[in-house]
Amino acid sequence: MDSPIEEYLHRVHAEISELRDGQPYSVAPKGRSVDPEDFGICLATVDGYVYEVGTTSKEFSMQSLSKPFSYGLALTEHGLEAVDAKVDVEPSGDSFTEISLAPKTGRPANAMINAGALAVASLIKGSGGKTALNRIVDFYSGFTDRQLTSSKGVYNAERRNSDHNHALAFLMSSFGLLESLPTTALETYLRQCAVQITCRDLSLMAATLANSGTNPVTGHEALGVEAVERVLSVMMTSGMYDNAGDWVASVGMPAKSGVGGGTLAVLPGQAGLAVFSPPLDAHGTSVRGEAACRRMSADMEMHFVRSARAGRSAIRAIHSIAQVPSAVRRTDEAAAVLRDLGDRGIVIELTGDLLFAGTESMIRELSTLNDDVEFVVLDARRVDEVSRMSHTMLANLEQQLRHTHRQLLFVDPEDRLATAVSATEGSTFVTRSTAIAHCEDQLLQRHSPELSTPSRVAVSEAPALSSLPAGDAEELERLMESRNYQDGEVVRRVGQRFDGVYFIVSGRITTTARDAEGNRVGLGTLSAGMTFGELALGREQRQELTQRAQGSVEVKVLSAATIDHLEKEDPRLAGEMWRALTREAFTRVDQYMREVTSLIRDYY
Repeated sequence: MDSPIEEYLHRVHAEISELRDGQPYSVAPKGRSVDPEDFGICLATVDGYVYEVGTTSKEFSMQSLSKPFSYGLALTEHGLEAVDAKVDVEPSGDSFTEISLAPKTGRPANAMINAGALAVASLIKGSGGKTALNRIVDFYSGFTDRQLTSSKGVYNAERRNSDHNHALAFLMSSFGLLESLPTTALETYLRQCAVQITCRDLSLMAATLANSGTNPVTGHEALGVEAVERVLSVMMTSGMYDNAGDWVASVGMPAKSGVGGGTLAVLPGQAGLAVFSPPLDAHGTSVRGEAACRRMSADMEMHFVRSARAGRSAIRAIHSIAQVPSAVRRTDEAAAVLRDLGDRGIVIELTGDLLFAGTESMIRELSTLNDDVEFVVLDARRVDEVSRMSHTMLANLEQQLRHTHRQLLFVDPEDRLATAVSATEGSTFVTRSTAIAHCEDQLLQRHSPELSTPSRVAVSEAPALSSLPAGDAEELERLMESRNYQDGEVVRRVGQRFDGVYFIVSGRITTTARDAEGNRVGLGTLSAGMTFGELALGREQRQELTQRAQGSVEVKVLSAATIDHLEKEDPRLAGEMWRALTREAFTRVDQYMREVTSLIRDYY
């Protein structure tokens, strides 16, 4: 089944592909052409899953995208104080080519403009038998899942067109801000700009920053948390140069652009976004890259203010209904069939926030369902905040499921999801057990209709009396009185003395108890053909459970007075009755024990 997130990315890609503004960067090696139609979008989550659409595997030059990563390397090697002495952390409000040096110290405003990047490059030296460039390339590679390289051809082309950067390097050297010769600092900077990456690489680099510096695919700690905090802070205020203020206000993600056509944006704790499209605007930013980031931030609520909490999977647990069956008592035959069919229904327990990361993890899981899954129960009782994106994506997914003849159900007593996604009538439940019971009923109806729970069962056909001769069962039924109850009405309550055995003719009875803290706990649901009331005989002949009608219920009661009379007048029939009820009770205990054993095995 197609993921709604992938469908959304394809739709955004198709719409933004229509933009024809901007021109590609003019500096390139001889013989290398730039295709202005190249356009790719990659979205990488903090657990390493990458959504891709368009041109995502074609290499391009990092250019200024290299600046935050080299800044991170310098911070790691020299510490914040030493790097701050060379480069400030203030927004410049200028273009990336502006001088923006402090009047007295000559210190560049930040590490995202060229002057600051040159100062950072001078701090990175060769070590351990590796040149400065090799160390930089290896460091960058730690943010991806492959080894990167730097293009000599791109470097040579940049070198031939670097008069302005030459001037910056010598000017900064005159202030004593470079830790190497000006030409060495410039060479290091231009060679890092020439590192070749793909859109997919860039998304993983962004996701690594989003994941507090740990590569979500390889598990490698590419950058320490303290350095990540500084890098993202400077990216937020300065990464988009003289367009930074508007970017923060409308997009709200730390970001960086490069004249090679790449744009990266980081949603801390949740995801990394990368876009590749060569045509640039006046700020040196990819036209389509900026448009895609703005569109996705708005649609998917990716502004850091909305998605401030650390991203994590919203899925608490996933299990089949065979692992955790409902509390409805079934015949042995029906229970066996449901054990075989149980993987056709799954329960996904949700927890926390359904913001971007939480929604993505849920949608991804739902999009990869096995083909034989017929019912999906979303348990939303532990869900806190729900984003607009979550409602939209779930609504799309519910339609997809419906078109493939599958049903999405909700355990959603506070209505956090169901109404917003226009859930069909009868697909929302207050408790998980009732939702699972619905799945079980439907599976039996579809695959073994002869075993499905009938809506009405005559007392003479009840399983509890199945071992009796037909005449005996009919005689007992003649001694019973009929009673009817409405939905929610208490049939028997805690403390009530034994007053007879109840046979359910139609409808369902829910059984509840109180836990140690006084909370009501559901224990089970009884359907047509089953009995209750006899448990009051177990302890001082008093009821310890509460039993309520679920919907309209009809029962027949063999009252305590009638049983006393029967034991005196017809002891044979009374004895046969008690033997039949005892046999039925032991059968149910055996069934419950097997279910509990299965649960314990699956848990451990």
